[in-house]
Amino acid sequence: MALTDNPAAVDGERRTVYQGKVVDVGLERVRLPTGRDVELEVIRHPGGAAAVAIDDRGRVCLLRQYRYVAGGWLWELPAGKIDLGEPPAVTAERELAEEAGVVAASWDSLGRMHSSPGVFAEVIHLFLARGLSEVDLGHEPDEVIEVHWVSLADALARCTDGTITDAKTLIGLFRADALLRAKAQEVVESA
Repeated sequence: MALTDNPAAVDGERRTVYQGKVVDVGLERVRLPTGRDVELEVIRHPGGAAAVAIDDRGRVCLLRQYRYVAGGWLWELPAGKIDLGEPPAVTAERELAEEAGVVAASWDSLGRMHSSPGVFAEVIHLFLARGLSEVDLGHEPDEVIEVHWVSLADALARCTDGTITDAKTLIGLFRADALLRAKAQEVVESA
């Protein structure tokens, strides 16, 4: 997102401190709702998408992925960065195939989330994927990933006991569970 797209920016004033392959770190002059002008450290990111993939046995795909920045292994949903001009749903489909080795026939939006809105402009779009079939994995050279399939109940228990700490995974799993419960209730009520 260009600074000029931000309605709170003051005269489009941004000083880039670092421009990488994924993020753009800068100082931005912004006008707060109070009318006060301040300088904020802002990390611009193109956004991401994640898939809660549930198979016909009610198992969800969790990746055990090595994350240097987090200090080791994390449990995560298949997810990745949105490529330039790519719709979030396409990102979710691509990442599910590459990281988990499955494609889905059915997709439902689970909304979006902000990963760390104090400094990070990333928005992650969440999706529920069902009707799965296998394809070849396509892990990137910098990815160290183990693919695991666990019951949704087990995944939710891992969320509540602190085993799963990744925000997109926590939110995605809880939203998927809520959507599936609501759809099941609709079926019961229509019977």
